[in-house]
Amino acid sequence: MSGNFFCDGAEKAAQRSLFNALGMTGEEMKRPLVGIVSSYNEIVPGHMNIDKIVEAVKLGVAMNGGTPVVFPAIAVCDGIAMGHKGMKYSLVTRDLIADSTECMALAHHFDALVMIPNCDKNVPGLLMAAARVNIPTIFVSGGPMLAGHVKGKKTSLSSMFEAVGAYTADKITAEELCEYENKTCPTCGSCSGMYTANSMNCLTEVLGMGLKGNGTIPAVYSERIRLAKKAGMQVMELYRNNIRPRDIMTEKAFYNALTADMALGCSTNSMLHLPAIANECGIEINLDIANEISAKTPNLCHLAPAGHTYMEELNEAGGVYAVLNELSKKNLINTDCMTCTGKTVGENIENCKNLNPEIIRPIENPYSQTGGIAVLRGNLAPDGCVVKRSAVAKEMLVHKGPAKVFDSEEEAIKVIYAGGIKAGDVVVIRYEGPAGGPGMREMLSPTSAIAGMGLDKDVALITDGRFSGATRGAAIGHISPEAVNGGNIAYVKDGDIISINIPEYSINLEVSDEELEERKKTTEIKVKNDITGYLRRYSKMVSSADKGAIINK
Repeated sequence: MSGNFFCDGAEKAAQRSLFNALGMTGEEMKRPLVGIVSSYNEIVPGHMNIDKIVEAVKLGVAMNGGTPVVFPAIAVCDGIAMGHKGMKYSLVTRDLIADSTECMALAHHFDALVMIPNCDKNVPGLLMAAARVNIPTIFVSGGPMLAGHVKGKKTSLSSMFEAVGAYTADKITAEELCEYENKTCPTCGSCSGMYTANSMNCLTEVLGMGLKGNGTIPAVYSERIRLAKKAGMQVMELYRNNIRPRDIMTEKAFYNALTADMALGCSTNSMLHLPAIANECGIEINLDIANEISAKTPNLCHLAPAGHTYMEELNEAGGVYAVLNELSKKNLINTDCMTCTGKTVGENIENCKNLNPEIIRPIENPYSQTGGIAVLRGNLAPDGCVVKRSAVAKEMLVHKGPAKVFDSEEEAIKVIYAGGIKAGDVVVIRYEGPAGGPGMREMLSPTSAIAGMGLDKDVALITDGRFSGATRGAAIGHISPEAVNGGNIAYVKDGDIISINIPEYSINLEVSDEELEERKKTTEIKVKNDITGYLRRYSKMVSSADKGAIINK
């Protein structure tokens, strides 16, 4: 394969005239046309450095014989959107990103693509687009933020949200809260714990779509610029060898991603995104597969919010490849999968050693014998729900308590801040699912308030919405079916006893079937008829969370 679609023939003269208008030379027109999908903007801290990544990628592409052309992708900062109406517009952008990138890539007949995402929905959105377009593609992210430092301890965004809860509970002063505010997020980059953005960037390495270090090299390191140049050069090798995303993102590759997810202790949002990406590849991933993999995969990492280590330390310990190498010792990884390096997973990880057994536990000495995520089922979630087991205190792995029911995040947070939640309670936040929210908001503010007040070992939270990767505690999301679709979460009443058993993968409302049926006859499902614009269209088309909140075709 050589040259680009528009370089030869009189019939393409009109298109070449428009390339002339861009200032493109004849030599550039004869080279493969490589689309550089830039998520740069000036509102998301994880994206403010992407302009530098873009320039490095362009150099790499040009050095290896391609013509780079940049076009944009949108991005929402989940942290800024958190706790208000803006969070309804986070998950929904995943599909906007995928749709718009597909349109740009195919309308302009690019020969290859370099995707440059960073924060939460850009990574899965661009992976979905890569699968759809299926031309040679490589990923290079903007990289993670360095950890903050407050009173001699490292911090991350979850520390900031928990500090708000601590201040509300009079556990810290206004001056201490201000110190957190000024020191928690010290650099550009995706927030420094194993939250959704870093989870998905790490899993991009595992899937084989990003080079070594893509998920872990900090945003402010010059090494990230070098990585971007290498990615630009490598996409040209993918082009010459006609290696495409669906050659890389196979069923075995998704099994690898789920396995690494369990070992790393990734965000529960990966249980939304991996099924959606797989769906674009024609592969089905259901929640039962997740539990099967979790049952045999040890949890090797406890990064924030589960522990007190951060992405920079995972990078220094050998990164994602070192984790894969540990997993390969018990044959838990498919090592024959092709990757964007042009080599197999096995070839990539062969000499990647674990450089710090305190950050990446050896396979013989894991944090637990089972994975970081668990899928629970029961009469409260017949189609499943998800919890980040590795971030749950041992005291809360089995819990039974009375329900405190709220029909929105705002209702819940108001009562939590007012001290209305007591030890033993199970906070239920409903009508926040993909269709009912709409948009399936993250609930970092309520969970962080609970943790900041010191109740994370005493109170569970459940929702048909979702939880941020920055959440810790017994926070159980993705309850399916959701309330607006008549799921049993819609019929829970204050005081009902809810029993949770994470080791046994169960969650149940201790109300008889007869009582539930009677409640269904007398309870009105709350539908938000005032929703307009994109959210209205999304709410009518989106699937349930257990299917990945995909847009139904």
